[in-house]
Amino acid sequence: MPQPKVKLVVTGDDFGYCPKRNQGIVDCFQAGGISNVSLLVNASSAKEATELAKRHHIPIGLHANLSEGLPVSQGLKRGSTLLNKDGFFHGKMGFRKALQSGLVNMTEVELELRAQVRLFGELMGYLPCHMDGHQHIHVLPEVCEVFAQVLSDCGISYTRVPVERGLHSCPWLSPVLRDFYMQVEKDALQSIPVFRRHGIRWPDVYLGLTTMGHNMSVPNLRRAFSHALERDLNVSLSPPGGESKNRTNTTEQPVLTAELMVHPGYPSHPQEGGCGEGPDDFAQSADRQQELTTLKDPALLAFYTQERVQLCAFRDL
Repeated sequence: MPQPKVKLVVTGDDFGYCPKRNQGIVDCFQAGGISNVSLLVNASSAKEATELAKRHHIPIGLHANLSEGLPVSQGLKRGSTLLNKDGFFHGKMGFRKALQSGLVNMTEVELELRAQVRLFGELMGYLPCHMDGHQHIHVLPEVCEVFAQVLSDCGISYTRVPVERGLHSCPWLSPVLRDFYMQVEKDALQSIPVFRRHGIRWPDVYLGLTTMGHNMSVPNLRRAFSHALERDLNVSLSPPGGESKNRTNTTEQPVLTAELMVHPGYPSHPQEGGCGEGPDDFAQSADRQQELTTLKDPALLAFYTQERVQLCAFRDL
Protein backbone atom coordinates (compact mmCIF):
# COMPACT_ATOMS: atom_id res chain seq x y z
CA MET A 1 0.00 0.00 0.00
CA PRO A 2 1.26 3.55 -0.74
CA GLN A 3 1.52 6.08 2.11
CA PRO A 4 -1.71 5.56 4.11
CA LYS A 5 -4.22 8.34 4.62
CA VAL A 6 -5.49 6.68 7.78
CA LYS A 7 -3.96 4.44 10.40
CA LEU A 8 -6.93 2.49 11.79
CA VAL A 9 -6.94 0.46 14.99
CA VAL A 10 -9.85 -2.02 14.77
CA THR A 11 -10.29 -3.17 18.37
CA GLY A 12 -12.19 -6.35 19.20
CA ASP A 13 -13.66 -5.74 22.66
CA ASP A 14 -14.57 -8.34 25.30
CA PHE A 15 -11.74 -10.77 24.55
CA GLY A 16 -11.90 -13.47 27.22
CA TYR A 17 -15.69 -13.36 27.62
CA CYS A 18 -16.22 -16.99 26.57
CA PRO A 19 -14.65 -19.64 24.30
CA LYS A 20 -16.99 -18.75 21.41
CA ARG A 21 -16.05 -15.07 21.65
CA ASN A 22 -12.37 -15.90 21.81
CA GLN A 23 -12.58 -18.12 18.72
CA GLY A 24 -14.52 -15.52 16.76
CA ILE A 25 -12.01 -12.81 17.63
CA VAL A 26 -9.07 -15.00 16.61
CA ASP A 27 -10.79 -15.91 13.33
CA CYS A 28 -11.48 -12.23 12.66
CA PHE A 29 -7.87 -11.26 13.39
CA GLN A 30 -6.50 -13.98 11.11
CA ALA A 31 -8.84 -12.82 8.32
CA GLY A 32 -7.57 -9.24 8.62
CA GLY A 33 -10.82 -7.89 10.04
CA ILE A 34 -9.41 -6.61 13.34
CA SER A 35 -5.91 -5.49 14.33
CA ASN A 36 -6.13 -5.22 18.10
CA VAL A 37 -8.08 -6.67 21.04
CA SER A 38 -9.18 -5.51 24.47
CA LEU A 39 -9.19 -8.07 27.31
CA LEU A 40 -11.73 -8.52 30.11
CA VAL A 41 -9.47 -9.90 32.83
CA ASN A 42 -12.42 -10.81 35.10
CA ALA A 43 -14.13 -12.85 32.38
CA SER A 44 -14.42 -16.63 32.52
CA SER A 45 -12.11 -17.31 29.55
CA ALA A 46 -9.52 -14.59 30.12
CA LYS A 47 -6.60 -16.97 30.66
CA GLU A 48 -7.43 -18.86 27.46
CA ALA A 49 -7.65 -15.51 25.63
CA THR A 50 -4.17 -14.45 26.73
CA GLU A 51 -2.76 -17.78 25.58
CA LEU A 52 -4.42 -17.26 22.19
CA ALA A 53 -3.04 -13.72 21.98
CA LYS A 54 0.48 -15.02 22.60
CA ARG A 55 0.11 -17.91 20.15
CA HIS A 56 -1.25 -15.75 17.32
CA HIS A 57 0.71 -12.57 18.13
CA ILE A 58 -2.44 -10.50 18.62
CA PRO A 59 -1.85 -6.97 19.98
CA ILE A 60 -3.78 -6.77 23.24
CA GLY A 61 -4.85 -4.14 25.76
CA LEU A 62 -7.08 -3.98 28.83
CA HIS A 63 -10.88 -3.57 28.80
CA ALA A 64 -11.33 -2.30 32.37
CA ASN A 65 -14.58 -3.58 33.88
CA LEU A 66 -16.49 -2.03 36.78
CA SER A 67 -19.99 -2.88 35.60
CA GLU A 68 -20.33 -6.60 34.84
CA GLY A 69 -19.61 -9.65 36.95
CA LEU A 70 -17.17 -10.01 39.86
CA PRO A 71 -14.28 -7.82 40.96
CA VAL A 72 -10.66 -8.96 40.66
CA SER A 73 -9.51 -7.33 43.90
CA GLN A 74 -9.90 -9.80 46.78
CA GLY A 75 -10.51 -6.94 49.19
CA LEU A 76 -13.65 -5.91 47.31
CA LYS A 77 -15.42 -9.27 47.22
CA ARG A 78 -17.67 -8.27 50.14
CA GLY A 79 -19.26 -5.06 51.32
CA SER A 80 -17.92 -2.91 48.48
CA THR A 81 -19.83 0.06 47.07
CA LEU A 82 -19.04 -1.38 43.63
CA LEU A 83 -21.28 -4.40 44.28
CA ASN A 84 -25.04 -4.97 44.43
CA LYS A 85 -26.83 -7.05 47.06
CA ASP A 86 -25.96 -10.24 45.15
CA GLY A 87 -22.23 -9.50 45.23
CA PHE A 88 -21.85 -8.56 41.56
CA PHE A 89 -21.02 -5.25 39.89
CA HIS A 90 -24.10 -3.02 39.55
CA GLY A 91 -24.46 -3.38 35.76
CA LYS A 92 -24.20 -0.87 32.93
CA MET A 93 -27.01 1.40 34.09
CA GLY A 94 -26.88 0.38 37.75
CA PHE A 95 -23.28 1.58 38.06
CA ARG A 96 -24.21 4.91 36.52
CA LYS A 97 -27.16 5.28 38.89
CA ALA A 98 -25.01 4.46 41.93
CA LEU A 99 -22.38 6.94 40.76
CA GLN A 100 -24.93 9.72 40.24
CA SER A 101 -26.31 9.03 43.74
CA GLY A 102 -22.87 9.45 45.28
CA LEU A 103 -22.75 5.82 46.40
CA VAL A 104 -19.51 4.75 44.69
CA ASN A 105 -16.28 4.95 46.69
CA MET A 106 -13.51 6.21 44.38
CA THR A 107 -10.83 4.55 46.50
CA GLU A 108 -12.49 1.22 45.69
CA VAL A 109 -12.61 2.16 42.00
CA GLU A 110 -8.86 2.77 42.10
CA LEU A 111 -8.18 -0.50 43.96
CA GLU A 112 -10.12 -2.49 41.37
CA LEU A 113 -8.56 -0.76 38.36
CA ARG A 114 -5.05 -1.33 39.72
CA ALA A 115 -5.90 -4.96 40.46
CA GLN A 116 -7.06 -5.46 36.88
CA VAL A 117 -3.87 -3.89 35.51
CA ARG A 118 -1.79 -6.18 37.75
CA LEU A 119 -3.70 -9.27 36.64
CA PHE A 120 -3.24 -8.31 32.99
CA GLY A 121 0.51 -8.10 33.67
CA GLU A 122 0.52 -11.51 35.34
CA LEU A 123 -1.37 -13.09 32.44
CA MET A 124 0.57 -11.46 29.60
CA GLY A 125 3.98 -10.81 31.16
CA TYR A 126 3.82 -7.07 30.43
CA LEU A 127 1.49 -4.12 31.03
CA PRO A 128 -0.89 -2.93 28.29
CA CYS A 129 -0.09 0.10 26.16
CA HIS A 130 -3.81 0.89 25.89
CA MET A 131 -6.72 0.61 28.30
CA ASP A 132 -10.37 1.47 27.77
CA GLY A 133 -13.56 0.84 29.72
CA HIS A 134 -16.20 -1.86 29.37
CA GLN A 135 -19.53 -0.15 28.61
CA HIS A 136 -17.65 3.18 28.53
CA ILE A 137 -17.30 3.42 32.32
CA HIS A 138 -13.87 5.04 31.99
CA VAL A 139 -15.26 8.39 30.78
CA LEU A 140 -17.82 8.78 33.57
CA PRO A 141 -17.48 11.75 35.95
CA GLU A 142 -15.10 11.09 38.85
CA VAL A 143 -14.19 7.66 37.43
CA CYS A 144 -12.23 9.27 34.59
CA GLU A 145 -10.04 11.13 37.12
CA VAL A 146 -9.09 7.87 38.85
CA PHE A 147 -8.78 6.05 35.53
CA ALA A 148 -6.41 8.67 34.11
CA GLN A 149 -4.25 8.61 37.26
CA VAL A 150 -3.94 4.82 37.10
CA LEU A 151 -2.95 4.98 33.42
CA SER A 152 -0.37 7.66 34.16
CA ASP A 153 1.09 5.76 37.11
CA CYS A 154 1.31 2.51 35.13
CA GLY A 155 2.77 4.08 31.99
CA ILE A 156 -0.25 3.16 29.85
CA SER A 157 -0.16 5.58 26.94
CA TYR A 158 -3.50 5.23 25.13
CA THR A 159 -7.20 5.18 25.90
CA ARG A 160 -10.48 5.56 24.01
CA VAL A 161 -12.60 8.72 23.76
CA PRO A 162 -15.99 7.60 22.35
CA VAL A 163 -17.12 10.70 20.45
CA GLU A 164 -18.36 9.68 17.01
CA ARG A 165 -19.00 12.11 14.20
CA GLY A 166 -22.33 11.37 12.50
CA LEU A 167 -23.96 10.02 15.67
CA HIS A 168 -26.53 12.82 15.86
CA SER A 169 -27.76 12.24 12.30
CA CYS A 170 -27.65 8.42 12.31
CA PRO A 171 -31.07 7.25 11.01
CA TRP A 172 -31.19 3.67 12.33
CA LEU A 173 -30.60 4.06 16.09
CA SER A 174 -33.55 3.47 18.42
CA PRO A 175 -34.49 6.38 20.74
CA VAL A 176 -33.28 4.48 23.81
CA LEU A 177 -29.92 3.64 22.22
CA ARG A 178 -29.53 7.17 20.86
CA ASP A 179 -30.15 8.67 24.30
CA PHE A 180 -27.56 6.38 25.89
CA TYR A 181 -24.98 7.15 23.22
CA MET A 182 -25.61 10.89 23.57
CA GLN A 183 -24.85 10.60 27.28
CA VAL A 184 -21.71 8.58 26.52
CA GLU A 185 -20.64 11.35 24.15
CA LYS A 186 -21.32 14.04 26.77
CA ASP A 187 -19.28 12.16 29.37
CA ALA A 188 -16.47 11.54 26.86
CA LEU A 189 -16.22 15.22 25.94
CA GLN A 190 -15.97 16.13 29.62
CA SER A 191 -13.24 13.53 30.15
CA ILE A 192 -10.94 15.05 27.51
CA PRO A 193 -9.35 17.73 29.76
CA VAL A 194 -8.72 15.07 32.42
CA PHE A 195 -6.92 12.72 30.02
CA ARG A 196 -4.99 15.64 28.55
CA ARG A 197 -3.84 16.75 31.98
CA HIS A 198 -2.38 13.31 32.63
CA GLY A 199 -0.69 13.07 29.22
CA ILE A 200 -2.92 10.24 28.00
CA ARG A 201 -3.34 9.90 24.22
CA TRP A 202 -6.09 8.60 21.93
CA PRO A 203 -6.59 8.38 18.16
CA ASP A 204 -7.73 11.46 16.26
CA VAL A 205 -11.20 10.04 15.60
CA TYR A 206 -13.44 7.26 16.92
CA LEU A 207 -16.04 5.01 15.31
CA GLY A 208 -18.19 2.19 16.61
CA LEU A 209 -21.31 3.42 18.41
CA THR A 210 -23.47 3.54 15.28
CA THR A 211 -22.25 0.22 13.87
CA MET A 212 -22.72 -2.25 16.74
CA GLY A 213 -24.38 -5.64 16.36
CA HIS A 214 -27.16 -5.82 13.79
CA ASN A 215 -26.36 -2.22 12.77
CA MET A 216 -23.00 -3.29 11.37
CA SER A 217 -22.88 -3.64 7.58
CA VAL A 218 -20.46 -2.56 4.90
CA PRO A 219 -22.69 0.39 3.82
CA ASN A 220 -23.11 1.52 7.45
CA LEU A 221 -19.38 1.33 8.06
CA ARG A 222 -18.73 3.32 4.89
CA ARG A 223 -21.18 5.95 6.17
CA ALA A 224 -19.46 6.05 9.55
CA PHE A 225 -16.08 6.48 7.87
CA SER A 226 -17.38 9.27 5.62
CA HIS A 227 -18.39 11.22 8.73
CA ALA A 228 -15.53 10.31 11.03
CA LEU A 229 -12.64 10.75 8.63
CA GLU A 230 -13.46 14.21 7.35
CA ARG A 231 -10.40 16.41 7.45
CA ASP A 232 -11.97 19.34 9.27
CA LEU A 233 -11.72 17.58 12.65
CA ASN A 234 -12.37 19.63 15.75
CA VAL A 235 -9.00 20.24 17.38
CA SER A 236 -10.59 19.86 20.81
CA LEU A 237 -10.96 16.12 20.16
CA SER A 238 -7.31 15.63 19.25
CA PRO A 239 -4.74 14.10 21.62
CA PRO A 240 -2.44 16.29 23.77
CA GLY A 241 -0.75 18.90 21.62
CA GLY A 242 -3.53 18.63 19.02
CA GLU A 243 -1.64 16.22 16.77
CA SER A 244 -0.55 12.60 16.69
CA LYS A 245 3.13 11.83 16.23
CA ASN A 246 2.32 10.86 12.64
CA ARG A 247 1.64 14.53 11.86
CA THR A 248 5.01 16.03 12.70
CA ASN A 249 8.14 16.76 10.66
CA THR A 250 6.64 15.95 7.28
CA THR A 251 5.67 17.85 4.18
CA GLU A 252 3.35 15.05 3.08
CA GLN A 253 -0.37 14.99 3.82
CA PRO A 254 -0.78 14.16 7.53
CA VAL A 255 -1.79 10.63 8.45
CA LEU A 256 -5.04 10.52 10.38
CA THR A 257 -5.33 8.04 13.26
CA ALA A 258 -8.63 6.35 14.13
CA GLU A 259 -10.12 3.58 16.25
CA LEU A 260 -13.07 1.42 15.25
CA MET A 261 -14.64 -0.36 18.26
CA VAL A 262 -16.11 -3.76 17.35
CA HIS A 263 -17.48 -6.87 19.09
CA PRO A 264 -17.02 -9.87 16.78
CA GLY A 265 -17.57 -13.45 17.87
CA TYR A 266 -19.82 -16.48 17.69
CA PRO A 267 -22.97 -16.58 19.86
CA SER A 268 -22.22 -17.70 23.42
CA HIS A 269 -23.68 -20.92 24.79
CA PRO A 270 -26.37 -20.05 27.37
CA GLN A 271 -24.46 -21.48 30.32
CA GLU A 272 -20.93 -20.64 29.22
CA GLY A 273 -19.04 -17.41 29.59
CA GLY A 274 -19.52 -13.99 31.09
CA CYS A 275 -17.80 -12.37 34.03
CA GLY A 276 -19.43 -14.34 36.83
CA GLU A 277 -23.13 -14.09 36.06
CA GLY A 278 -23.22 -15.99 32.78
CA PRO A 279 -23.42 -14.51 29.26
CA ASP A 280 -25.75 -11.59 28.56
CA ASP A 281 -28.34 -11.40 25.77
CA PHE A 282 -26.02 -9.56 23.38
CA ALA A 283 -23.40 -12.28 23.78
CA GLN A 284 -25.91 -15.01 22.95
CA SER A 285 -27.45 -13.20 19.99
CA ALA A 286 -26.54 -13.38 16.31
CA ASP A 287 -25.27 -9.80 16.52
CA ARG A 288 -21.76 -10.90 17.36
CA GLN A 289 -21.53 -13.11 14.28
CA GLN A 290 -23.05 -10.32 12.19
CA GLU A 291 -20.06 -8.18 13.16
CA LEU A 292 -17.62 -11.02 12.50
CA THR A 293 -19.04 -11.65 9.02
CA THR A 294 -19.06 -7.96 8.11
CA LEU A 295 -15.52 -7.29 9.33
CA LYS A 296 -14.19 -10.17 7.17
CA ASP A 297 -16.23 -9.11 4.11
CA PRO A 298 -13.93 -8.72 1.07
CA ALA A 299 -15.89 -5.58 0.12
CA LEU A 300 -14.88 -3.90 3.39
CA LEU A 301 -11.26 -4.96 3.08
CA ALA A 302 -11.25 -3.63 -0.51
CA PHE A 303 -12.69 -0.35 0.78
CA TYR A 304 -9.75 -0.03 3.18
CA THR A 305 -7.31 -0.54 0.33
CA GLN A 306 -9.15 1.88 -1.94
CA GLU A 307 -9.21 4.60 0.71
CA ARG A 308 -5.61 3.91 1.82
CA VAL A 309 -6.68 2.83 5.29
CA GLN A 310 -3.96 0.82 7.02
CA LEU A 311 -4.99 -1.40 9.91
CA CYS A 312 -2.61 -1.34 12.86
CA ALA A 313 -2.39 -1.64 16.65
CA PHE A 314 -2.12 1.10 19.26
CA ARG A 315 1.59 0.37 19.57
CA ASP A 316 1.97 1.38 15.89
CA LEU A 317 0.48 4.87 16.27
